[in-house]
Amino acid sequence: MLRVRQIKIEVTKNNAQNIKSALAKKLKIKEDYINKFYIRKQSLDARNKNEIYYVYEVDVDIKDERKVLNKIKSNDILKSPDLNYKFNITGKNKLKNRPIIVGSGPAGLFAAYLLAENNYKPIIIERGDKIENRINKVKQFWESGKLDTESNVQFGEGGAGTFSDGKLNTMVSDTNNRARKVFETFVSCGANEEILYSYKPHIGTDLLIDVVKNMREKIIEMGGSFLYNSCLTNIIIENNKVEKIEINHEKYIDCDILVLAIGHSARDTFKMLYDLNLDMTSKAFAIGLRVSHRQDMINYSQYGEKYKNILPPATYKLTYKASNGRGVYSFCMCPGGYVVNASSELGHLAINGMSEHKRDSKNANSAIIVTVNQKDFGNNVLDGIEFQRNLEKKAFDLGNGKIPIQLLKDFKSNKISEKFGNVEPIFKGDYKFSNINDILPKDISNSIKEAFTNFGGKIKGFDSDDTILAAVESRTSSPVRIIRNDDLEANIGGIYPCGEGAGYAGGITSASIDGIKVAEAIAKKYYC
Repeated sequence: MLRVRQIKIEVTKNNAQNIKSALAKKLKIKEDYINKFYIRKQSLDARNKNEIYYVYEVDVDIKDERKVLNKIKSNDILKSPDLNYKFNITGKNKLKNRPIIVGSGPAGLFAAYLLAENNYKPIIIERGDKIENRINKVKQFWESGKLDTESNVQFGEGGAGTFSDGKLNTMVSDTNNRARKVFETFVSCGANEEILYSYKPHIGTDLLIDVVKNMREKIIEMGGSFLYNSCLTNIIIENNKVEKIEINHEKYIDCDILVLAIGHSARDTFKMLYDLNLDMTSKAFAIGLRVSHRQDMINYSQYGEKYKNILPPATYKLTYKASNGRGVYSFCMCPGGYVVNASSELGHLAINGMSEHKRDSKNANSAIIVTVNQKDFGNNVLDGIEFQRNLEKKAFDLGNGKIPIQLLKDFKSNKISEKFGNVEPIFKGDYKFSNINDILPKDISNSIKEAFTNFGGKIKGFDSDDTILAAVESRTSSPVRIIRNDDLEANIGGIYPCGEGAGYAGGITSASIDGIKVAEAIAKKYYC
C-alpha cells in the first residue's frame, strides 16, 4: 500500500472517480492499475475564494507497487504507515480487585474501554444518570429551569462533551495511533466514517448520544460494569495507598486501582481530594462570553460568494493580543449550533455551545475568552474554582436564572439592549437582556471589546452592532491539575488522575487519548 499526498480536487468536482483519476495521474499509471484506495486525510484549501480545493492524503493499493515506487521519486509518494494501535500488558503485579474508574466522560470511557477490551473488567462509577435519563433531565432543565445538580449538561454518562459539538480536532501528536483508536472506536459505535479523515471531524450531540450508549454496551459485553447515581464521596487510604472508596456516603468498595476521570466541574470532588492531601495545583484557564452570528455571514466570509452554499457550515479561529497584554481568542466554535445553559450548581449559571451532526441551525456561535491565572484569582489550589463560582453567581443573579444576553453595540456602550437586530437568538434555555459588563472583571471586558474590532477586520460583520453576546463562559478547562508522576500515578498509590478534569486534556479527543494512556500505565504495572 502506498500513501499519496497532495491530491487536490476542486470542491464542485469532489467525487471518488475524480480522486481516482488524480491518483493515477500523480502515480503516472493507468486507472485500471488501481485496485482500491482509502482516504486517510482531508483538508480544505480556501485561500483563493474563486477556486477552493479539497486536499487529500490517500492510501492506494496498486499493481506493481514496488516498480512504481522505484520509478517515481517524490516526497508526496511513500509507503503507507502502520495505522494499527497496540496495547501491551507487561505488568508483574496481579490485581486483587477490579479497577475502578470515576466518571464516564471521554477519558473515563476510553480508560474503561481499553481495560475491558483486555479483560481487566473495570467498574465505572458515575454520579449522574445513564445517558437515556440524563438527556431527558437536561431537556427539562432547558424548558423549565429546574436543575438536577447530579445529572445535567456537566454531569452524567458521556460527560460535558456530550452536549457540545462533538468536535474531535486536537493538537495532540498521535505517534502511537491512539487518536486513530479513538476514532475507530467511535465509528464502530455509530459515528460517521468521515471522522477518520475529515479536516474538521465532529460527531454532533444528536449522534454522540447513541455513540456513548453503544460504547457502554460494548464495555459491559467485555466484562465491565456501570454504577450510576454513584458519587465518589471519600477515599480510604492506608500506608499511602488507596484501599477502599466510599460512594454516596454509605457504600464501600475495595479498591487497588482508582482512575479519577472526574471532569472539570466536579468541584465538591476536588475539595474532597484536596482534604485528603492529594497533590494538586491550581492552573490557568479562560473566561469570557459566547458570541452568536448568522452562519451564512460566516460562510460568505470564509468561502466567498461562489462556494458559500456548497461547502459545509464554515468555522473560524481568531486570536488577538489586547493593548493591556491580555490574549483574546475564539474557542469551541460551533457552526450551525445553539448556545446552551450548561449550569451544574444551584444559584449559578454557566453557558456552552453545541451543534447537532448536520450543523443546520441559522447561527454560528463560539466562546470569546481571555486567559486568567493566579494573579487574577489567587495562589491557593481551589481559588480558581471560587473565581468561576463568583462569575457564575453574578450571571445567575443578573439574569434571574436566565442566560444574560446583550447586543455588541450595547455591550460597548454599557447599556441593556432592548431588541434584536438581524441576528436572532438560538438558545437552549431561557435568556434575558442584561448588562453583562456587570459580570466580567473590567480588564477582561475591555480586552474583549478591543478584540472585536480586530476580529471584524478578519471576518466582515463579526463586529456588527446586532451581534449577540451571552454570559458567562467559565468552564473552558479545569482550574485544577492533579499532579501525577511519569507512570501517571498520583502521590497516593493506586490513584491515576485522568483527562480534562485532572488537567491533562482539553476536549473530547485529547481526553480520550489520556484515558488510553492511563489504561496503558495500569497494564504496564498490573495484570488481572
